[in-house]
Amino acid sequence: MNGAELANMDMVDIPGFELTAEDYARKQKALVRKIDFRLMPCLLGMIVLNYLDRNALPNARIQGIEKDLGLKGDQFNTAISVLFAGYIALQIPSNMLLTRVRPSIYLPVCMALWGVVSACTALVHDFNGLVVTRFFLGFMEAPYFPGALFLLSSWYTRKELATRTAVLYTGSLLSSGFGGLVGAGVQYGLDGARGLESWRWLFIIEGTVTVAFALTCILILPDFPHTTRWLSEEEKAIATFRLRDRNGNDDAERGSLLSGVRMAVTDYKVWLLAGIVITKTSAAAVTSFIPTLVKTFGYNKINSLLLVAPPYVFAAFCAMGISISSDRRQERYAHLVVPLAFGMIGYIIAAATTTLAPRYVSLFLMLGGVYGGFNVAIAWISATLPHPMEKRAAALALTNMVGNFAQIYSPYLYEAKSGPRYLPAMEANTIFVAVSIILATILRFCLVRENKKLEQAEIEQINLQMDEKSNVEHMEVSQPSPAPGLSPGFRYLL
Repeated sequence: MNGAELANMDMVDIPGFELTAEDYARKQKALVRKIDFRLMPCLLGMIVLNYLDRNALPNARIQGIEKDLGLKGDQFNTAISVLFAGYIALQIPSNMLLTRVRPSIYLPVCMALWGVVSACTALVHDFNGLVVTRFFLGFMEAPYFPGALFLLSSWYTRKELATRTAVLYTGSLLSSGFGGLVGAGVQYGLDGARGLESWRWLFIIEGTVTVAFALTCILILPDFPHTTRWLSEEEKAIATFRLRDRNGNDDAERGSLLSGVRMAVTDYKVWLLAGIVITKTSAAAVTSFIPTLVKTFGYNKINSLLLVAPPYVFAAFCAMGISISSDRRQERYAHLVVPLAFGMIGYIIAAATTTLAPRYVSLFLMLGGVYGGFNVAIAWISATLPHPMEKRAAALALTNMVGNFAQIYSPYLYEAKSGPRYLPAMEANTIFVAVSIILATILRFCLVRENKKLEQAEIEQINLQMDEKSNVEHMEVSQPSPAPGLSPGFRYLL
């Protein structure tokens, strides 16, 4: 509920509790702060380590893993691609299972397992071993990202979600940049230590840290608003009540797992959102090859790894700024499309020249543009998909799963023979971004139409109540729900 609504209320009637508007506002603020301090650090640390483990292979390429394992042709690209075959397989089943288990245990356990698998990459000696570990790394990482998005959408209102999602995804961008710094440090200090190549130490160190952090998160991470054990009954009631403006009461409208999947699959808005995500992700697959692109600049291993970081840091600042602006203005479309347009310019520059300065600048535009609005797209998904929670869980998993299909085929656009310009990849990325902009425009048009329908439905219901009131003395006219399952006054964010 917003401040204007609270100001017009003397009491807030929460099921089981009755608070003054002032007390409710104060306790709601304290609750959000309490959840922020527990949930966000855990999810932020998780995604940093998630991307460190995932992107260790691109950094290991600079450190010589291809030569040490005898990789030939497109075998490196296959190793990048196969991770997402495992990643996609578990998306929807995992998120549906998450609605029935404790996230505070499930997500950290999955994290610990992917840390073990990542560390085991240090033991491989050929292409086959690398492919096996990459597949199972993707399989174990699959529950985290859609699960984290679902957990965020279970705690925060639509006005809060884009900023929190931005904090989460900014961690992935900083992680990708930080990975280059870690790789440089390992290359400088541990190459050849105890007879191991630097890339093997990279996997051992990052995998071990992941396991340690996962075990810590079990003690801190919350579950859902109505099941978190370290919240009081009043805090649980407030946590559930404050989400009514977004999607009604999830607890009261629980459905079966299969019905949630069916509702998600049959909602055309889910497929438009999935189309936006897959085209954006296709273009964003360049992140797996940023170290490769930087290597074409001709610097040594350590300097090349250090040059990877700045574009990611820039993208992180863009993502935070754009998402905060999107939340404050309660607008999604422009905050998604404008950054994408800048990303398209970056791909065009990279395709047009081999000169060092403009190519390095193009990396800033690519990452800042494509990832700058990525958090907004994720928040738009959560805000566009009402309850029940099973539908929201399935839809988030479905869009993420469809989006990551791009990671299977897109690595093959970056064939070694097409370097240093990688013209086929840059041309394809330009097209992907253009299609994403078109799909976002179509979605906005559809949501405008849906909002008009909701407004018309409310007007018709109010007129009906007025007609009934004229026949029944002292009958009150209440604000009607615009559609089954939606809260009164609900409108899709544009």
